[in-house]
Amino acid sequence: DRYTILTDIAGLEDHFGDMDLKVAGTKKGITAIQLDLKIPSISIQILKEGLLKAREARLKVLDIMKEALPEPRPEISPYAPRIINLFINPEKVGDVIGPAGKIIKNIISQTKAKIDIEESGKITIASSNTESAEKAKEMIREITLEAEVGKTYTGKVIRIEDYGAFVEILPNIVGLLHISEYSHQRIRQMRDVVRMGQTIRAKVISIDENNKVRLSKKALEQRSQSSYDSNQTYHKKSSNNHDRNKKNRF
Repeated sequence: DRYTILTDIAGLEDHFGDMDLKVAGTKKGITAIQLDLKIPSISIQILKEGLLKAREARLKVLDIMKEALPEPRPEISPYAPRIINLFINPEKVGDVIGPAGKIIKNIISQTKAKIDIEESGKITIASSNTESAEKAKEMIREITLEAEVGKTYTGKVIRIEDYGAFVEILPNIVGLLHISEYSHQRIRQMRDVVRMGQTIRAKVISIDENNKVRLSKKALEQRSQSSYDSNQTYHKKSSNNHDRNKKNRF
């Protein structure tokens, strides 16, 4: 019936003692308990004494910790390991992985981060430092960005047709800038005002059910009085010509 309860945070009593009681918590109370026994059982009295001694030691350790660090640091040390969770559109998982894993392998090679991708769209990035984790996160974000109606993007012209130009506004996202949406002024041919590789700033005005993006450059420009008068004159001339032709027929 004789026993002695020792308080130790080094774990030496694990080998020699019959009971190993671990208690974690705050000043307000206990948050976790682990009890290992080498004997069939212990009395309630022994458990009670063990919890009281654990509380006394816990409060003392917390006071010492508070002296060293009165409040949490605003940011984690840049040298501390990082784990970042991202959630992307599941349809974009293939874009992140790439053909035969080419894209994700390139990201891992550049950042030295460990990256796990699930079919649900959850991506876990683990790294030994903040910089590489954030770099991997940004690279994935750039790949998985999606166009939004009402937002303005700067893109590059990759194709020109008579009816408009196709502009890559995001990686793997191309929008049509129709000739009627280029300017408030009348344009005869798209090639007169746009060239291949040109950088254009345009606004997304619609995305249909097939994810086809329509762009507008004139939506970002104020309509000048001269362009308004020019269009009015054009419509007026067209109307007069129509009336003249109509009279000539009769």
